[in-house]
Amino acid sequence: MNIAEQLEQNEKYDEAYAEYKKQLAQKSSDVELLSKLAHLALILEKKEDAKVYYAKILEVDPANIMAHEQLIDIFANEDRFKYYLIRGNMHALQQQMSHARNDYKKAIENAKDPQESLPARYLYAGLCEGQGKLNEAIDEYLKISDYDEKNPVVFLKLAELYDKTEGLAAAIQTLERGRKERGFKNFEEILAGYYIRNSQPEKAYELAKSDLTKARALFDMGKNEAGYEILMKVKDKYSKEKIFHSLLAQYYFQKDMFEEAFKEIDEFAKIDPNSPLIYQMRALIYEKQGDSFKEHINWGKYNIIRGEKDVALNEYLTAYRIDDKNIDLIETIAALLESDGDKTKAAEFYERLADVDSKNKLALEKLAIFRESIGDYYGSIEYMDRLKAIDPRNQFVKDNYEKIKDQAENGGFVAFLKKIFGRKMGV
Repeated sequence: MNIAEQLEQNEKYDEAYAEYKKQLAQKSSDVELLSKLAHLALILEKKEDAKVYYAKILEVDPANIMAHEQLIDIFANEDRFKYYLIRGNMHALQQQMSHARNDYKKAIENAKDPQESLPARYLYAGLCEGQGKLNEAIDEYLKISDYDEKNPVVFLKLAELYDKTEGLAAAIQTLERGRKERGFKNFEEILAGYYIRNSQPEKAYELAKSDLTKARALFDMGKNEAGYEILMKVKDKYSKEKIFHSLLAQYYFQKDMFEEAFKEIDEFAKIDPNSPLIYQMRALIYEKQGDSFKEHINWGKYNIIRGEKDVALNEYLTAYRIDDKNIDLIETIAALLESDGDKTKAAEFYERLADVDSKNKLALEKLAIFRESIGDYYGSIEYMDRLKAIDPRNQFVKDNYEKIKDQAENGGFVAFLKKIFGRKMGV
C-alpha cells in the first residue's frame, strides 16, 4: 500500500489528495488514479476538481460508466443541459437508444443558447441516422447548419442523407450550396464523384482534381483515348490502387478488348478480393460477349456479396435454365435454398446433383439427412448405401447407418405413411 492509500484509509483525505496529485504528474492517464482523485475531490467538496477528473477519465476511457454516473449526479441540480447530454451518452453506450434519443432532445431543450445545443444536436442527428430515421436526421442537420455554418461536415452529412432519400440531385444541390455559399472548395472532388454517378461527366470533369476522376469522366463522355492517356501518365503513381485497374478495365471494355479487361479485373481482385465490383464488371463483359450463362452466374456472385440472397438466387436459377447440368451451379442453388430454410426445394436440387454426378458425396449425404428428417428411413438408407459404396469409411455413414436402419426395420416408414396419409388410408 502506497502512502496516499494509507492516508486515505486513515481518513486523512486532504493529505491523501495531495499525494495522489503528485502521482498524477507521472501517470496523467491512469484511470484508477483519476478515479481516486475524483472520489476524494467529492469528499473534500472540491466539486469543480471532481468534474475535471471525471471528464479526464472519459477522455481516456469513453465507455467508463462509473464516470458517466458520477457526472450525471454532479450536474443533476446545477446544469440540466450537461446532465441530459451525459445521460444520453451513457444510455447510448448501454445500447438503450430510445432513452438516449430522449435525453439528447431534452439536452437541446435545456441548452442556454443554440450554440451550446450543438453537441447534443450532432449526437441526436447521428443517432437518428443510425436507427434509420433519415428524415429526422436531415431535419436536425438543417437546424445545425444555421448555427455551425463553417463546418463542412454538416453539408457532407446532408448530401449523404439526401442521396439515400431524395436522390442524387438533392445531394448535389446541397454540396453546390456549401461550395458556393460557404466557400468549401474541398467539395469539388466530392461533387465530381456525385456528378459522375448522376451521369453528368462534363460537370465532373470541370470540378475534378484527381487524375483518376478526370479519366473516369472522360471515359463516360466517350473520350476513351484522352482518358487512357491520363491513366498511362499516372500509371507508376496509381498502379497499386484498385480504382486504377477498374478504370483500365472500363477502357478495355469500351474498346471491346475483353481479354485485357479481364486481366485488369484480376489485378483489381488481387487488391480487393471481396469487392462485388469484380463480379459486376465480369457480368457486363459476358453480357457484351453474349454469354448469358456466365453473365447470370456473375450477377449472382455480385448479389451474394451485397447480401441480396433472393436476387442472387433468381440470377442462379436463370443460369440453371440455360445449363441444368453445371455441378457447381446446382450445388450453389441447393446450398442457398437450404440456408433460407427451404429444405424440400433444396432436396430437389440435391437430387438433381446426384443425377448429374452419381458419386457426389455431398448430395448423397444431404439427401440421406433430408429423407430421415421426413421419416422416410428406407429412402435415407438407399442414399447411405450409395454413399457407402463410393466411400466405405464415410464418417456420416458410420455414425448413422445402424440407427436409421433400425428405425426403418421397426416401422419407421409405416409411421411416416400414417403421419402423411393416415386419414386417407384409414390406418
